[in-house]
Amino acid sequence: MSSSYFTDLAQQYIDGRWRPGTGSWDIIDFNPYDGEKLASITIATVDEVDEAYRAASRAQREWAATNPYARRAVFEKALRIVEEREQEIAEVIVAELGGTRLKAGFELHLAKEFLRESVNLALRPEGKIIPSPGDTKENRLYLVPVGVVGVISPFNFPFLLSLKSVAPALALGNGVVLKPHQNTPIVGGSLVAKIFEDAGLPAGLLNVVITDIAEIGDAFLEHPVPKVISFTGSDKVGRHVATVCAAQFKRSILELGGNSALVVLDDADVDYAVDAAVFSRFVHQGQVCMAANRILVDRSVETEFTEKFVAKVKSLKVGDPSDPETVIGPVINSSQADALSSVVSQALAEGATALVRGTTTDNLVEPTVLTGLPAASDILRQEIFGPVALLVPFDGEEEAVRIVNDTPYGLSGAVHTADVERGVSFARRIDTGMFHVNDGTVHDEPLVAFGGEKSSGVGRLNGEATVEAFTTQKWISVQHGRSFFPF
Repeated sequence: MSSSYFTDLAQQYIDGRWRPGTGSWDIIDFNPYDGEKLASITIATVDEVDEAYRAASRAQREWAATNPYARRAVFEKALRIVEEREQEIAEVIVAELGGTRLKAGFELHLAKEFLRESVNLALRPEGKIIPSPGDTKENRLYLVPVGVVGVISPFNFPFLLSLKSVAPALALGNGVVLKPHQNTPIVGGSLVAKIFEDAGLPAGLLNVVITDIAEIGDAFLEHPVPKVISFTGSDKVGRHVATVCAAQFKRSILELGGNSALVVLDDADVDYAVDAAVFSRFVHQGQVCMAANRILVDRSVETEFTEKFVAKVKSLKVGDPSDPETVIGPVINSSQADALSSVVSQALAEGATALVRGTTTDNLVEPTVLTGLPAASDILRQEIFGPVALLVPFDGEEEAVRIVNDTPYGLSGAVHTADVERGVSFARRIDTGMFHVNDGTVHDEPLVAFGGEKSSGVGRLNGEATVEAFTTQKWISVQHGRSFFPF
């Protein structure tokens, strides 16, 4: 692994300069698998958050006036850089996140797709000429950048989910300040800045502040410069972000948690459904907002599905994420591991049966499969961010719909059936932003609106939704004749 990423990039990136923070303590970046110290980063203070936003605001004015074809060239080069350094970036993902080789490849594939779309986004905003009641009046509607966007990215897919907001916001003519998660400051923060710096992005347009709310409080959200905050993380924190933004008249784009269900109807291809369910629950150790927390199975196929599902889960290799054969690597930190142990213990205390009972060693959490949870259990309604699967039998579609919707979340989901239109009909009855027929629950595509309902978030990204998120409308009217004024 190229250790230079963790030495050279363990800094703040503000106004085109790499520099240490001036806070009184350091964020220590650990490898979650073996505990190796990867980097030590002195945190950014409130003053540095201010400097970052002011730099983005200054640089944005000229950037917005730059020909979009010239802006597009930066993203074409950024894509080439990611392609050239793909192996090195994959190594950093494995080390900092505990992501498996498979997961690193999955994240990089999606990241490149979103960068490709950002190349096109630079040319996407189109204005309109709108009719006026006045014979000699012309109405022009312009799509213009919002100005500066604040981006807060999570630890699970930090490279992808930072780029997913940063690249489109920049392509559309904005400046950006990025705050990565403390557990992934390199992959989710300074690595992104380095790629765009090397791609020729003008200094000051993209800034990265590596810090903690214990140091800066709500300064990142409350600062007067950013007009949009794009946040990906838990619904608890998202609720706070939304509240602060509303008080400041800022737009917030919130991609929050989920409690997705994968539903196996009585006519499903059981073997295929098992494959989809295992991937949807255990990809990246289950640390995915779209992961299938709950796997609902019609009682007519329950025995067959359960036997095959359990057998496949038991076959998953747990261990060193750098081993290409490993499917389940470590969770991000000890707090996550402890929380998962507590969930399993609580479920068993409530009467659940463990069909597979994994053990926990440091941050390595082996898969657990539970069934028989009482219908009233809170565990069925919460997000479980780790390799714990809940099997829930049901009798007929009506009961399945009721169970799937019985949660405060509404992000993703999937249904398996031999009849595609039956699946579509089922999907339309589920209160989610996304739902998939005969597939897994974990999907993201550059052109399709991504987002959730209920406690899973507010707003959408991707495609036209991204243009809406990071631009605003401006009406300019032109009177070619003369208006009549009554006094």
